[in-house]
Amino acid sequence: MILTATDLYTYLRPSKCDLRIYLKHRGEEEAPPGPYEEVLRKLGIKHEQSHLKTFPSYVDLSSGTIDQREHQTKESVAQGALVLYQPVLRARMVLDDIDCEIIGEPDYLIHEQGRYIVRDSKISRRITEKDHPEILHQLEIYGWLFKQNFGQPPLCLQVHSGTGDIVDLPYGGGLMALNTFREILALKLAGVEPFHPVGWSKCSGCGYNYRCWPKAVDSRDVAIVYKVDQGLVIALREKGIRTFNELLGAFDEASLAEFKRLRGGRPTRVGKDAVLIMRMARAMAQGEFLLQPPNLPEYPNYVMFDLEGIPPHLDEANKIYLWGLQVFGDRPSKFQAAEAGFGKDGDREGWEKFLRRAKVIFAEYGDIKFVHWHRYEADNIANYVKRYGDPDGIAAQVQANLLDLHPITQNSIALPLPSYSLKVVEKYIGFQRTLPEGAGDWAMARYIEATEMEDEDLRAQVLDQIKTYNREDLEATWAILKWLKSKSG
Repeated sequence: MILTATDLYTYLRPSKCDLRIYLKHRGEEEAPPGPYEEVLRKLGIKHEQSHLKTFPSYVDLSSGTIDQREHQTKESVAQGALVLYQPVLRARMVLDDIDCEIIGEPDYLIHEQGRYIVRDSKISRRITEKDHPEILHQLEIYGWLFKQNFGQPPLCLQVHSGTGDIVDLPYGGGLMALNTFREILALKLAGVEPFHPVGWSKCSGCGYNYRCWPKAVDSRDVAIVYKVDQGLVIALREKGIRTFNELLGAFDEASLAEFKRLRGGRPTRVGKDAVLIMRMARAMAQGEFLLQPPNLPEYPNYVMFDLEGIPPHLDEANKIYLWGLQVFGDRPSKFQAAEAGFGKDGDREGWEKFLRRAKVIFAEYGDIKFVHWHRYEADNIANYVKRYGDPDGIAAQVQANLLDLHPITQNSIALPLPSYSLKVVEKYIGFQRTLPEGAGDWAMARYIEATEMEDEDLRAQVLDQIKTYNREDLEATWAILKWLKSKSG
């Protein structure tokens, strides 16, 4: 059985999944990567190549067969080559009575102090077990393979991270990675398809989502019920409960609240989430129903407010690159986008533009509500006040006038949906976009592309696409607000 460092990535990203390993081993086709994944792949290659250029010379082992590259790796190490690029390390081992061949292809072996450093280039900025367990597992198996081939462990394991820093990683002798390979081996050898619960967020970035999610919907799987976590799905299955109809027949709110499932390795009561879970299971089974009239303040005009940002795992500062605003109601305004600049002060420039535009809106419309979806906008205004301040008190005025439609919707209407995300709810109420591929990841990918562009005209075209996407976010939020008002009685 061949096991590779890539198997570790497949198993653990975008989240740990038994089924993905099983399907891939059997040759089941994945969906092609989306624009976000493709941009990250290109940027990863560019990041790796830029680091490679920092070495005056190196032995390039990136071409040829695995056998040829493995042989050249051993020869180059024996000769004390200073830098090896794309070497191949291979070893055999018996895992759980199965003869296995383990293959790893680190980006670099670097000669230092009479030994070798194993280093990989990764575009990720947070190299931690929580954020990127696959990176730690891959580097550890490279270290183990190096020792199998050359009789001693590497001098150290390192990651050239997305920040440009060299991050040292601990080497635990390979135990962690080998234990994970045991799990992978069992999945590859499984005679029947293993069960692994679906999850809305967990499965969204997986190439097998097209296969697993519709299957779960068709079977009325309890896993698609909003707020049902993975541990609860498994615990319910052990009781013979697989569908949301069976959940409704077996529990009421009080009994489900006392039911225990594993969370953090410990048996834990479902607790207060039981009320929402039972409510959402009922909506899945019977359709939408009103809990209470939506509590919406009446104003002649509202500002729809939506941000586009780069998350912390790609940008340490959690950068907001576009602050979108548009007034809807009796006196609608044009769409306004406060964009971050591309220079070193671009982040501050975007924040200050937003504050100036918000100030003008308050001057023209008075005490107007800034309507948004979920906590992202509120959290980031607070972050930016800490980062750059609020000299005129405009951010504080915006904070006092924020109106979050997410909890209002969730607390007033039970929807037969797996998520209360903007994209899911807008589609449910019939809102249609002109950009069919539009999604937060798509916009982020396009922005990252723009940061790499030297052609100003091309960059402007990309930014116009992102603005169109953001404008439609605002239109979708307004559509939901009107829909909620129609439910107010």
